[in-house]
Amino acid sequence: MSNNMTMPKSVFLLIAIFAISVNMRPAITSIGPMLETIREELTLSNAQVTLLTSIPVICMGIFASLAPLLNRIFGLKRTMFVMITLIGLTTALRGFVTGLPVLLSTAFVVGIAIAVIGPLLSAMIKQNFPDRAASVIGIYSFGMGVGSAASAGLTAVFYEATGSYLFALSIWAVLALIGFVSWFLAVKGQGEVRQQAPLAVHEKRKKAGSPWKSWKAWLFLLFFGSQSAAFFSITTWLAPIAMSAGMTLLQASTLLSIMMTVQIFMNILIPLLMQRFPARKFWLLFILISGMIAIILFWTGIHSLMWIGAFIIGIPLGGLFPAALLFPLDETETAEETNEWTAMMQTGGFIMGGLLPLLIALMYDWTSNHHYTFIIMLMLYVLMILLTFLIGDKKNSK
Repeated sequence: MSNNMTMPKSVFLLIAIFAISVNMRPAITSIGPMLETIREELTLSNAQVTLLTSIPVICMGIFASLAPLLNRIFGLKRTMFVMITLIGLTTALRGFVTGLPVLLSTAFVVGIAIAVIGPLLSAMIKQNFPDRAASVIGIYSFGMGVGSAASAGLTAVFYEATGSYLFALSIWAVLALIGFVSWFLAVKGQGEVRQQAPLAVHEKRKKAGSPWKSWKAWLFLLFFGSQSAAFFSITTWLAPIAMSAGMTLLQASTLLSIMMTVQIFMNILIPLLMQRFPARKFWLLFILISGMIAIILFWTGIHSLMWIGAFIIGIPLGGLFPAALLFPLDETETAEETNEWTAMMQTGGFIMGGLLPLLIALMYDWTSNHHYTFIIMLMLYVLMILLTFLIGDKKNSK
């Protein structure tokens, strides 16, 4: 914790980080359980309906570089207020106006908002909790896991209760209101990521070098992109895969809930373990091998094995994101540098993450089976294993 932070202020800030991070997935992950319903209601192809999850993820990549710019121009507090408000309003709009154009446009705006929030949260964690970054990243990713689990598990329940997929998608706007209030209480009189004078920033960049010129930053980008692609491919397509294997909508939704529940615990457990036992390569290999086993279990189409796979797949879904977020924090020295490395990593990484589910949709439209889906997912895990050896352990790891 920063020396300038009192205990009450730090607690409020941690609550705000959690409340904001809860909002960073439901607008995307709520689509997965409703994928078949939306496709049938609006008479869409699999590729068209998958755009609802691909567009926000691609936007999260394209617009991540806006975070340092908006922070310098408007400050972190104002920028965060605007982004949370955008998530809330666009998510709520889904309940009042129907049609593919509205769903696509709201997905676009949500993607921009999440793109800006992510790097700013990482920079704020670096500045205010420099000695506890891994633990706070755990809270950040734990909040995202809670949002993912709630939306993946309850969206189908809301749909079954109301018969309206519009209500089931828009109800998650309530989370944005909670995030807005929490942020307001946390940042009164504080909350800005300190910015240096332009000349000082230029001199420091010149000395440190751009992350775009660093081979290590490119490895981080590829790893982050691969884990992002794996996460969004699984959360988007697991329910349709389960239903194609003979499960009902509620059974498929329960499968997602189990997966996301395990993810929640892994979100906070993995960063704590990596901080206590800093053998990064070991933990990454354990997580990735678990993911490959789970994919193979899903591939069998046997329901009992798919339930076991749902438990196991929660390990990589919960562990890879916080592990990847720690890469820039371990490699950089200042909050601003962390912001720039994270923005770069997420720029390319989320573009990769958005394109893979779309590729899977195109392959499924073409072949009408999910064999290529599983092959693509397994290839992602093989790539991440190779990248793990290239990235290696932390500099100060023994």
